[in-house]
Amino acid sequence: MLNDASVERRLAAILAADVVGYSRLMGLDEVGTLRRLKAIRRELADPAIAAHHGRVVKTIGDGILIEFPSVVDAVACAVEIQDGMLARNVELPEEKQIVFRIGINIGDIIIDEADIHGEGVNVAARLEGLAQPGGVCISGAVHDQVHRKLDVDFEDMGEQALKNIARPVRVYRIAKKTHEIEAGRPNAAERRALPLPDKPSIAVLPFQNMSGDPEQEYFADGLTEDIITALSRIHSIFVIARNSTFTYKGRHIDVKQVGRELGVRYVLEGSVRRAGNRIRITGQLIDTGTGHHIWAEKYDRELTDIFDVQDEITRAVAASVQMQVELFEGDVVGRERIDVWGVLKRALRRIYDLDVVALEEARQLAEEALRLDQGSARAHAVLSVAVEHLAEMRGSPNARQEVARARDLALKAISLDDTDEYSHWALGNAWTELGESDRAIAAFRRALELNPNYALAHGCLGSVLAYAGEPEASIQATQVAIRSNPRDPSIFFRHSGLAMAHFIAGNFNVAVEWAQKSVNRKKEWYRAHLLLIAGLAHSGRLDEARSAVGAYLATFPNGSLRDADRTPFKFAAHRETLLVGLRTAGLPE
Repeated sequence: MLNDASVERRLAAILAADVVGYSRLMGLDEVGTLRRLKAIRRELADPAIAAHHGRVVKTIGDGILIEFPSVVDAVACAVEIQDGMLARNVELPEEKQIVFRIGINIGDIIIDEADIHGEGVNVAARLEGLAQPGGVCISGAVHDQVHRKLDVDFEDMGEQALKNIARPVRVYRIAKKTHEIEAGRPNAAERRALPLPDKPSIAVLPFQNMSGDPEQEYFADGLTEDIITALSRIHSIFVIARNSTFTYKGRHIDVKQVGRELGVRYVLEGSVRRAGNRIRITGQLIDTGTGHHIWAEKYDRELTDIFDVQDEITRAVAASVQMQVELFEGDVVGRERIDVWGVLKRALRRIYDLDVVALEEARQLAEEALRLDQGSARAHAVLSVAVEHLAEMRGSPNARQEVARARDLALKAISLDDTDEYSHWALGNAWTELGESDRAIAAFRRALELNPNYALAHGCLGSVLAYAGEPEASIQATQVAIRSNPRDPSIFFRHSGLAMAHFIAGNFNVAVEWAQKSVNRKKEWYRAHLLLIAGLAHSGRLDEARSAVGAYLATFPNGSLRDADRTPFKFAAHRETLLVGLRTAGLPE
């Protein structure tokens, strides 16, 4: 029933989606289906919705309803999710594939507290029912606004009579792309493909100049070369040299063919478009085995200094590609191999889930990799990260001993290979939690010497600088990490890092904002809760602080002031400020 006091109207884009064959999937494997649906929400749908400024209104069984302020964002989000689902399903048997149908409409909606109603919502739900499995249907009103703004083809389905909708609605569906239709049809050339290297392998194709201005050709080529150089500094990725990839410049190419000819699993391609003093750069990462898009992003910048822009975009693309490759390798490639690389790929993927169950599985996988090869530097480093993160998230009584073990594993990894930025990052994490902030800072800076675009090292450097009482430097490093990799699954750590920096600086209201973002992303991260509670108390918002204490204890029933001792402050005064806020809010002793 509508609450008249809270009702309002507005124009919005509405996306409705459901799972095809949900009952059948649940009947076959109820637990597995729910687990995979949660993973899809966490890893694909929620990041895409957030990136396109959407709001999840509600989920009902197998369906979801999302509101967007922009219809362009709504359609772009739908395409991103459906492309992502193609990539996730490509190596699964058909009976285990989760497939969505999506309908999108724009219209007047009625807002009642957190819910929405009205014909605009009903039309979106009916369009969802018209969509093919894996497809997207949109209303004519949506098509009118987006067909010139998105690189998407539409097919006119004519006017459709929709159940309980008075007038017929013009309907369009997003056309299937050729690479989707052809996916999975091997031919003779594919059977003769070069074998893939053990490491994830990538070719960066020359970015296209879409401006019609020959001068921009130099910028596009320079950006491509910088990205190749940046990716080449990532120890865990095999990158094809510039001389090979630039042979494709100006040619109409098939990414599958590139994969076969160069022996790579991934292709990164993109474009540059300049208009006046603004420039738009797009990039997309493609699996050459299927032609499916794994990741895509666009960057709009003011051209105040073209070299600064080039450096910033290079850093952002390299950071995002590194993480997306690691995630995709763990989801798909890792199951194909039972050697050290295969096991470690799966371990890395589970680490990114950042919950106790996943981290425990990652620890076991990393230990399995060590049993296979005691001389593997990466196996020692991955085990270090799994052990340290597990101690951090679980908060066991033996946490300090576990973190000390993580430190020793990272030191062993570095002794085996001093050139892997991941090992130095792992060591920095352990030194941070042991309260050795100076050593942690040195480790993260060494990781950044090896790979200046390593977003995780920028982010963790930001956090330890906050603990060390350097809030301005902390904020700067953390913002670089967020700007470089805004879809990082561990971004809640970056949010709590900013909360800590502002808390140390005495900007308690700002600290509260970032701490709340961190809690919203990962309620199991205890440190964000503590900063939220103490920040609210120091801001004089005691009722909210007490409510935050209740939320903390609901997640951590044994929570107490002793939890603050696990926060590795360099200076006792900062710990005391945290404790005063927690006591004021009523956190138990």
